[in-house]
Order: sequence, then structure tokens, then C-alpha cells
Amino acid sequence: MFTFSRLAAAFTVATYLSSGVHAIGKITRSGRYLFNADGSRFYIKGVAYQEQGAVDTSDPNNPFLEPSTFIDPLANSTACARDLPFLQQLGVNAIRVYSVNSSLNHDSCMQALSSAGIYTIIDLSLPVNGSIDRDSPAWTTNLLDLYIGTINAFSKYDNVLAYNVGNEVVTATNGTAALAFVKAAARDTKAYLTSKSSPALVGYAAINGDDTFVPPLANYLSCDPTGKNSGSSAIDLFGLNDYSWCGNSSFEAAYADTTNQFAGYNVVAYFSEYGCNSPSPRIWTEVPALFGSQAVPVWSGGIAFSYFPAESAAGEFGMVTFSPDGSTVQTSTDFTNLKAQYNAVSFINTPSQSSAPAAAYPSCPQQNTTFLASNTLPPTPSDAACACVESKLSCQFNPQTSNTTAIIGTLFGTACSLLGAKGDTCNDIAADGSAGQYGLVSACDPSTKLSYVMSEYFEANNRDPQACSFAGNGTVNPAAVSSVSASQVASSCLSTATGTFVPVAPSPTGGSSSQSSGGSSPSHSAGAATALLTSDSRGLMGVALMFAISIAGGIWSLA
Repeated sequence: MFTFSRLAAAFTVATYLSSGVHAIGKITRSGRYLFNADGSRFYIKGVAYQEQGAVDTSDPNNPFLEPSTFIDPLANSTACARDLPFLQQLGVNAIRVYSVNSSLNHDSCMQALSSAGIYTIIDLSLPVNGSIDRDSPAWTTNLLDLYIGTINAFSKYDNVLAYNVGNEVVTATNGTAALAFVKAAARDTKAYLTSKSSPALVGYAAINGDDTFVPPLANYLSCDPTGKNSGSSAIDLFGLNDYSWCGNSSFEAAYADTTNQFAGYNVVAYFSEYGCNSPSPRIWTEVPALFGSQAVPVWSGGIAFSYFPAESAAGEFGMVTFSPDGSTVQTSTDFTNLKAQYNAVSFINTPSQSSAPAAAYPSCPQQNTTFLASNTLPPTPSDAACACVESKLSCQFNPQTSNTTAIIGTLFGTACSLLGAKGDTCNDIAADGSAGQYGLVSACDPSTKLSYVMSEYFEANNRDPQACSFAGNGTVNPAAVSSVSASQVASSCLSTATGTFVPVAPSPTGGSSSQSSGGSSPSHSAGAATALLTSDSRGLMGVALMFAISIAGGIWSLA
């Protein structure tokens, strides 16, 4: 047991900051391996570090027990100072953090971790409304703005190893079409990082599932759809959430098949989560195997799950517990056993950076009955273009409640059903990652898309003001040109924002919806994580068309 008072915690952080020592080195990727500044192999020897948010265990639509809220572990300097000695005892050189709030200050924790030689792998998505939805995937301005906001908040730190653009978005063969949106997110995130001269890598964390979709999933995310050996849309770091080693297993029984599947993989692969909890306490005998001679030609280490207590469909995880006031840490046998295994690891330094194969990006796997993702990716979302659309539409979404999440799905269902009765469709807001077809405004945020559908219905009813009401949630835009239709507005505004381009950070005043001339839609600036406008996909199940509204992908998901 170990206790830190608040004063001692603050003093610890202050000591790290005042020392001015930032000895952490730059990690680079050469082909499928990571390397230190001296050219030696770098392995991720890490632990998942995130206190779990609220989880509704009674929700049948939440089989993975994904949280509905999150607690940013890098914004609490007292807790960081309390935990840092224990992370050092474990001997970790990296932590994985699943959700952060870009509007908060992370200086103390990030700088203390840097001084301790600990890198961070940061997931860019957020629970509930800040992820690519595995059931109704989309890549939109609000998600891109959220990702950019987090990158901007952490770009000043020298110990960000990678950003994950998704976690377990695809969990079964029939969901692989969602990968087109994940790959687009990787493409645009890489382009933005390059524009900021950031050395951070771009990663994805996958569930370890059926052999028919995991290998092609990995190959798709690291391939070049143009066939020109370009890595512009390829991830740098593939994470596998793997819990196949339980108890005192063996490499042959637990890891051999998966390792063989990735034997020819072209980018860095590691275990983004591991640590089967049956039997308990865990003895972590997979650690010497993961860093041993059979694994290291393919794998670059892994992240043990989890430092904090975590509830999942697979049971309870966690290595420490805390006193009611949060000042006292009690380590478990899981912690003690992992500490012994991690501190006994000796990294195998082959190959050297000078002899590592150069990066290569093969052509993408072809679609078939078990792999549905198209090689035609969604366009880069544009805040400016979508703001233009919103400002000129004839009927604008003007919600009567601040809780737009509760109504926006229902309004989409209503508007599209009404359009259908008029012989029209909602195809312009839809996105299909299997067909590689993306509607005219499919990359805009949900509120802009809803305004678009409302406008189409309004115009189909000869611009009758009652047709724009939608139970008081729509407002006629007096600035709109009566002779110009919604589709003409969108075509004009989006004409310069087709295809792919380097994203730009949203304006400080907010995203596209905040720039509407006639409505009062809430802002969703990248710095305000809670202001994202999204929809619960279950509210759209009665509509034949699956809309591109983004909600929870996979956060805190275990196989």
C-alpha cells in the first residue's frame, strides 16, 4: 500500500517539471519495426491507463459493456503523480489512453511521463458520440474536428507515440464495410499530422476474431488502394486486442497461428490489449513469449490491460485499487506478477534499423462475400464547405432542446419517411462503404445533414412554412434563395471540397453548424467534446436507409 497526500503529489509533479529534463527519445518506424534514436529496436512494453466511465450493464445493445462517459486520466496531475511511481515499478515504457478531453490541460501529467521515459498511445475517439459507429459508419466534419482538436492539444508533447483512429469498430465479418471510413480517418489524420510536422504514428486497434476477417482487415488498413506503393492512407501501427493466452499457456497454443497470419505484414504490429483474466490472479506468462525470439520478428510488444479496475463482458480487470479519497493505491497480485515479468524482459535487438526492410504498401484486398470494404474511400470532410451548405439551406435544424442526441435520430426518421412518401430519398446524406458510394453531403455533420433533408421536404411542399416546422425544430431561413434547391446549394458549396485534401483545424468559434445564418444549432468545436451532434442509430432502425450518423464505435471492448 502506498499513500500520496495532495501536497506530496503536487510536489512530485513540480519536481519533474522543474528538472527541465526531457530525455525521452524520438521513436521512428522503418517498415514493420519501431526504432530508437540510436537505431535499436523499440518495443511497446505498456499498460492500459484509463479509469473506466459509467457502464450500463443492463443494456442489451451494449454487449461489450462500453462506457457512456469517460474520465481523462492525463488531466489530473494529482492522480498522475500518485500513479507514476507504480508505472515505473511495472517497468512500462508506454501507456494506452482511450479517451481524452482536448479542452483540458495535460501539461503536468504528460511532462512527468516524458521525464520518466513513458510514451503515450492516445485513442482519438470518444464514447457514445465521438466514434465511427460500427452499425452506421460515417466519416464526417464533427469527427474530423474532434480528432484534430485532440492532436492540437497533444502536439506540443514529445512523448506521443501514436494516435489510434479507431478501436474495434469492426467486430464481425458483416461489418467490414465500415473499414472504408476507418481508412479515410487514417488518411486524413496522417495528412494533418504531416502538415504539422508531427512524428506521431497513426494506428488502429482491432478485435481478435474470425480468421476470415481479421487478416484482410489488417491488410486493408495497411494497403494502398491506388496500387502506387503509397502509404498516404495506410496506418503505421496495427494493434490487436488479443486475450488468447490464458494462465500457463504456450506460444504454440496461444500465439502461433496469429503470428503466422501476420508473418508477412508490412507495418508495425503489436498487442494493443492483452491479459486474459481466467484464471485469476493472472501470472502473465505470455510476457516472455511476446518479447521472445518466436514473436519479435512479427510483434513489437503490447499493452497489458488494465492498470485501473475495469468491468467488461469477460469479467473484472485491473491491477490496483484506491482508497475512497483516491490518495491510497493498493496493488494486487496481478500487479506484482506483471511487475516481475516486465522487469525480466530483455529486448532482442534484431533487426537493426540499418538492415530493416523499407516501407512497402501492397495493393488492397479485393471484396468478396466475407470482406465488404470498398477501395473507394469517403472524401475528406470540409468544415467550410458544410458551413456554406448550412448557411444557404432553405430550412434549418433549430432544436428546441440542448439534448440534440435525444431527438436528432427521430427527426431523421421522420424527415426521410416524409420524403419517401413524396417519392424522394435520403441518398444525398447516405454513405455506403461497401459500394464505395458517398452521398453529396454525407461528410457533413449530423445537424447539417438534417437541415438538408428538412430543406428537401420543405421544398417538395412548395416551401410551405409548416413543412419546415418538424415539431418546432426547424426554422425557415430568410437568407435562402427561393429559386435554389437544397441539392443545388450542396453542389455549389461542395464543388471545391471533393476528393481528398489536407484537413485544416476548425475555427475557434465552432464547426459548420455554428456558422449558420438563420438557425441556432449548437456549436461542435473540436475543443468541446461534449458538444458533438450525433444520433443514436437505434432511432433509425425503422428507416430502410442506414444513415451516416456517428455514435459509439468500440471503446474499452474486449474479445
